[in-house]
Amino acid sequence: MAEDVNTIEIWDEKKEKLRKYQYLNALARKGETVFAGSSLMEFFPINEFQQILDQRYCIYNRGIAGYVTSELLASMETCIFELEPSKLFINIGTNDISAPEYTLEGLISNYDEILSRIAKRLPNCQVYVMSYYPVNGVAEFPHVPKESMGDIFERRTNAAIREANEAIERLAGKFGFTYIDVNEGLSDEDGNLKAEFGTDGIHMLPNGYAVVLRNMLKYL
Repeated sequence: MAEDVNTIEIWDEKKEKLRKYQYLNALARKGETVFAGSSLMEFFPINEFQQILDQRYCIYNRGIAGYVTSELLASMETCIFELEPSKLFINIGTNDISAPEYTLEGLISNYDEILSRIAKRLPNCQVYVMSYYPVNGVAEFPHVPKESMGDIFERRTNAAIREANEAIERLAGKFGFTYIDVNEGLSDEDGNLKAEFGTDGIHMLPNGYAVVLRNMLKYL
């Protein structure tokens, strides 16, 4: 029963964020830059980074923690299309990889549909498909019991992430979009996310996002 309650709470939180974005979209300028995706995008502290960048950008973050590709498909109007972006950065799919029913074919099928809709609705938009970040299932993270993450790390491995990155890079090319490998500097010598960047082995602290920003800055 507790799991059902938690699932409902998570779903309600996602719906509330989507509702908030609908209100914010009414205040936003069209034709700017949009970040869309899951928690890896929602937690990107781009507004804070903008305060120290030499050039100021107008960026709307429409990431929603916990989102899988099917959920972004269902909410593209709010998360993307209402803003009519001139540039769009996407990071979606890692929660698909974490799911027990995950298949690469299923992920790519949904991602293909996402990019197809973008190509049709936003033909002049510059679209950037971001690589999935590495994970660290071996380091100890304070306040995060390792057993609570065990099932996730069984599926969301760096090998699975590399395979998915290769697939979404090919997919981006199919539509003439740009794939960005933002991972340079994130991994240790074993290929894991550097422990100093992680909060739980999956999500990152601002110092990790600073590395990602450095790798994508020329595209902003």
